[in-house]
Amino acid sequence: MLQAIGLTSAPRRDLPPVVDDLTFEARPGQLTALLGAPGSGRTTALRLMLELEPGRGVTYFRGRTMHELAHPAREVGTLLGDVPGHPARTTRGQLKLMCTVAGVPVSRADEMLEVVGLSGLADQRLGTLSLGMHRRLGLAAALLGDPHTLLLDEPAEGLSPREIAWLHGLLRGHADHGGTVLCTFSDPKEAARIADRVVTIDGGRLVADQDATAFARTRLRPRVAVATPHAARLGDLVSREARAAQRSVEVVAEDGSHLSVYGSSCAEVGETAFRNGVLLHRLADEIGDTGPSVTVPPQERTAPPRGSQPPITRRPARTPLRPLRYELRRLLGVRTTFLLAAGVLALSAVLSVLLARGGHTPLPRLLAAWPGLLPLPPAALGSGLFGALAFGDEYRYPALAADRGTVPRRLGLLCAKLAVSAAVALLIAALTVAVDHETLRLVYGGDMAEVPAEWPALGASWAGLAVGCAWAGLLAAGIFRATTAGLAAVLAVPVLVVPLLRKAVEGRSVRSAAGLPDRLRDLALVRWPHAFDHWLVAALHLLAEPVGAALALSLTVLICAYLVTGLRARARW
Repeated sequence: MLQAIGLTSAPRRDLPPVVDDLTFEARPGQLTALLGAPGSGRTTALRLMLELEPGRGVTYFRGRTMHELAHPAREVGTLLGDVPGHPARTTRGQLKLMCTVAGVPVSRADEMLEVVGLSGLADQRLGTLSLGMHRRLGLAAALLGDPHTLLLDEPAEGLSPREIAWLHGLLRGHADHGGTVLCTFSDPKEAARIADRVVTIDGGRLVADQDATAFARTRLRPRVAVATPHAARLGDLVSREARAAQRSVEVVAEDGSHLSVYGSSCAEVGETAFRNGVLLHRLADEIGDTGPSVTVPPQERTAPPRGSQPPITRRPARTPLRPLRYELRRLLGVRTTFLLAAGVLALSAVLSVLLARGGHTPLPRLLAAWPGLLPLPPAALGSGLFGALAFGDEYRYPALAADRGTVPRRLGLLCAKLAVSAAVALLIAALTVAVDHETLRLVYGGDMAEVPAEWPALGASWAGLAVGCAWAGLLAAGIFRATTAGLAAVLAVPVLVVPLLRKAVEGRSVRSAAGLPDRLRDLALVRWPHAFDHWLVAALHLLAEPVGAALALSLTVLICAYLVTGLRARARW
């Protein structure tokens, strides 16, 4: 059972709350309609139930609130708008990504594609799907965890009559097998036609909570539906007799052969037609303008009810590798990753060849393809862009929306993103040096193949620059919720932070830090080997460089800002 108690959204700019003290319940085994006009607060109410919107009140899903659910996607299936997926990702890839979020086996993706009739479109890109296919994919994502409760926001919007009939059959099957279904509607006739209970809201407040029969009787207008080849003549006869009897009857011509008669009954209309010899093809009492029903033949039904869906035979335990699997699947599931990496390597190779023509560029800058005109080499910029996309895509295409929020600020997810972005940055840095080296040797001969004597320190500084840019882009995108903000933070290091640091430390230093490793060894509880001093000095030299110091300072500020925003988000909920 779903119980919503006192749901109230946070008011904005001295305006009244969109949802105000809304209380109702949706029972298992029933399809409950949350009815309201556009702007009445239906979607906000769903977001409050899922704790995606700040506000007051509480929602219980079989006695537990959303934050008390160990696996939210296995208890509550949601569809809020379109499928929140990258348009370049395939339908199978998107569902596999969401399987990782929900903590269910990835084989569940193919099973649910079969359930919703999309098995033939498993390799189709999300950006090419029609609205009806998007709705089917959204339902597949909502059903991945075999949830007890379904929360759907206007699931039939924009669908054809046949697709609407298929959808209603799926939802009815879920409810008939003991599930709880809550859908929002803006059309009262559609709500009365398919729902067992209708909760009506207006201005964010509860107006009525009725079963479908009482709703239709009190909120909708009864009519007599007539189909006849002599619609105009019959309409005129019914109106004339009603005026003679001083009864209030309204006749509405639906099309050439259909009439809707309000304020009368089947008996009265039938007697009028019989007395005047008018042929009738259809005569029925209806509640509201329910329209012609569309029945899908059994052989064409592609979505079986909940009881016949494939069961989840194995539920993986929550492990530290789950966020890592998710991040790897997110990174490798789109072509952007490979195209961006190939573009960085190609640009680096071209720049290294152009720099070597003059013969005055040092070998480290040749291998890094770092002209003096650029604030950062292509590999560092590419690493920063990969880091920015790690969080930027989460907010633009929120694959984690099914798991309490757009991007849960969890330590495991952050560590997975930091680890994967660092690995990608190191891989790009290594490949850049290797490709530039081979390109220079191919173009200019073997004399370009010599290895610098100080290669360990150069390699460490190169790796530190790439990883630092990746982390700066990642943290900034996580704070400001945009990829462009992450890339701007990377570019701000050489453009803004480095000049400011240089200006701050101008002048001759009167003290030296020589002998720092020995003094640190005296303070340490554990004695490290003397060989470690070499690496410590290299790290200190790296931090002493303007770019290294600026990058370290920027990362420190971004980490603090990320922690502050994370704590504020937790406090708000």
